[in-house]
Amino acid sequence: MKTSTRLQSGVAALALIAAGVATPALAQDVTLEYWVYSDFAQGDALALQQEFISEFIAEHPGVTINITGKGDDDLTAGQVAGAASGTLPDVFMNAAGVGAQLVSVGALSNLYDQWMAMPEEYRAQFDEDALNICMPNPGELYCLPYTGFGSLLFRNLTVLEKAGIDTTTPPATWDEWLDQMKTIKEAGFYGIPDQTLVFNSIAATYAMAGDESNWGIDWETRTTKIDPEVMTKVLQMFVDMVPVNSGTSRNDQATKDLFISNQLAYHAIGPWVDPTYRQAAENGLDYDYVLLPSVREGDHGGIKSYEIIGVAPGDNQEIAFEFAAFITEKQQMVRWAKLLSRYNANAAAMADPEVADLPLIARSVESVKYALQTHPPYFVDTVPNCYLSTIIDFASATADGEYTPEEGAKEMIDELNYCLEG
Repeated sequence: MKTSTRLQSGVAALALIAAGVATPALAQDVTLEYWVYSDFAQGDALALQQEFISEFIAEHPGVTINITGKGDDDLTAGQVAGAASGTLPDVFMNAAGVGAQLVSVGALSNLYDQWMAMPEEYRAQFDEDALNICMPNPGELYCLPYTGFGSLLFRNLTVLEKAGIDTTTPPATWDEWLDQMKTIKEAGFYGIPDQTLVFNSIAATYAMAGDESNWGIDWETRTTKIDPEVMTKVLQMFVDMVPVNSGTSRNDQATKDLFISNQLAYHAIGPWVDPTYRQAAENGLDYDYVLLPSVREGDHGGIKSYEIIGVAPGDNQEIAFEFAAFITEKQQMVRWAKLLSRYNANAAAMADPEVADLPLIARSVESVKYALQTHPPYFVDTVPNCYLSTIIDFASATADGEYTPEEGAKEMIDELNYCLEG
């Protein structure tokens, strides 16, 4: 695809906008539909998104951008349905994990040529691993990486202190952490939520014993890469945690309530719970966040993933890409990170002095260095629901005593491969 003269002008304008230099107006007559996560379409987040929109249209007279917030499931369902009916939003957010599905239904444009037409200074801003997610093959780029997360271990310091745990140093290994949770339980508190109830908590625990070489799916052979010995260790962890867990999942409101009311010591999850806990701290909650330990001292567990910005094919594709490139540029992502105190995939923004020392961002940047991708590889094929449910089912069944860890690992892997064959 040859880059149009108008797009080249837009690229030059974008570079000057990023540098804070006034640019000639680029006349357009188009309305862009922009779908975002529901959390980003309310309060301060919406106000900043609208600020980005105003800045963009000031340099693109005639452009109108309608922002709409949608929940996770509604985003995907709407994008899939829109691809079939020709009513896709022009620019939209979603999780990297559904990227293959969106490509398969024709919801995502290949942005590679437009990306390569951008200045090198712009392209060099992004985290390399995050960018590679969007590029499954040479000459293909189906998204711009956006926000992201790495697992964190939130600690209720009041519970730890009442149980006699030294809070000055986080647990260095799984064995040390388990010993702490046993002590906490003996003191009358819960150690951690049930880690077997949600795929992401299982994955974060697997990362404490496994690595990239034995996690994810081999799509060429349609087999799981999970190592039976590693999964046996992980299932034993779940068995060991049964006496100390709260019976609630990491995503339950009840889990947050237990943490806030000083009944739960640890909550292993992403940074999105921090606003809730920060607000509770105004009423006395004493907490912090550290990295998940590993079975290996000096290593850490946890998962990481990214949200993406996609651009739909169609008549508005070029100007839609310009807008997507603008909102993911460093200066916008610095402001976004400052507002939400959240990690994102613009590495230049994460290194900016305005945000690099923010505690939640600094800890998240550290976390993603160790964490495993949730279910790699992305943009290759769609992970079937039976794959995720099989892992949950066997993790829960083993923790409940229906299998030994060795039996559970073997049966799980057999079922996963059967699922992938289908």
